[in-house]
Amino acid sequence: MSEIRWGMLVDLRRCIGCHTCTIACKCEFAVPLGGNKTWVKTIEKGQFPNVSRSFLPSFCNNCENPICVRNCPTQATFKRADGIVMQDPHRCIGCKYCMASCPYDVRYVDPLKKVVQKCTWCHHRLDAGVEPACVGSCPSSALIFGDVNDPESKISKMLSANAIQVLKTDKDTHPHVFYVAADEVVMRATGGANRKEKPVWWKWLLGGLLFNKKEE
Repeated sequence: MSEIRWGMLVDLRRCIGCHTCTIACKCEFAVPLGGNKTWVKTIEKGQFPNVSRSFLPSFCNNCENPICVRNCPTQATFKRADGIVMQDPHRCIGCKYCMASCPYDVRYVDPLKKVVQKCTWCHHRLDAGVEPACVGSCPSSALIFGDVNDPESKISKMLSANAIQVLKTDKDTHPHVFYVAADEVVMRATGGANRKEKPVWWKWLLGGLLFNKKEE
């Protein structure tokens, strides 16, 4: 039998942008304010009145060819046999080389521990035979996780039955987060779990403040 190789599939036809995966992750790991191991990006397309909104859950891609592993000077970032890219807090010196290397912007510095943290697909749960917290909490079953080397797994069947996309193919990292039904505009959207797009209301608030200031 082939070795286990974990992967995540995101069915964007089912994602409703509820951020339940983000909340579940924060609860599981006590992620501090200002940092996220996963995030759901909102992408607005078109011109008024013909507009639409899409969602793109963003995780660490736990790449087959991770740049962060190569560039870590202390070997704090390493890849397990099952493909999960790990972060050893005892080796991490907070140099942020891995953050600068990551094309997906999915790492953050823990403000208390002063070390870099990232999504590891809840490796502690997987080792105990339990699926990642985000997968189990998704109310629309948009997240499918499993062994991509097992042809009988649900994720393998989904991968073979659907056209899939991955982020930033030009980086040659071979990411293992796969997306179904993502169009070009959505896949080109910039920012990751820790570079969130600013909500639209901040423009309204700023505009109101400037207007009131002029009236004075």
